[in-house]
Amino acid sequence: MKPEARLIELGIELPPPPPPGGNYLPFRRCGNVVYLAGVISVSATGEAWSGQVGAERDLGDGRKAARVCALNALAALRSVTGSLDDVKQLLYLGGYVNAVAGYGESPSVINGASDLFVEIFGEAGKHARAAVSVAGLPRNATVEIQLTAELRSVENGEPASRRE
Repeated sequence: MKPEARLIELGIELPPPPPPGGNYLPFRRCGNVVYLAGVISVSATGEAWSGQVGAERDLGDGRKAARVCALNALAALRSVTGSLDDVKQLLYLGGYVNAVAGYGESPSVINGASDLFVEIFGEAGKHARAAVSVAGLPRNATVEIQLTAELRSVENGEPASRRE
């Protein structure tokens, strides 16, 4: 099943793509590879998942925050071509968890994003990744992720989803 149809089946509506929070681009495309800037755990409704896992937040909160980041990343990715159906595969996910010193469950937190990607893209959603704890993130966000994806080939400047 194509990713856009899968979103509908799952009842997921993507938020608007998050604007850059500084002097940088929301994405950079090199051929068919797209590098997304980091997105933090702020929902489309403005609900901020903030605070450290292991202090103000627990593992479940961290997973939810990672899922919010994944939705933001998908919105940014969709903004590149207009359709997630143009994504051939996800390549790499860098996950950062705002956590107390010594917190060792960062991979479990970042699974909140990884699981959603696989749920939407299937095998093409599986990716290489890093999941690390950090002492702080912008706006005291609980999670930040960066995503790299490969797009389907573009012919004559037109994405695959617009040719079908």
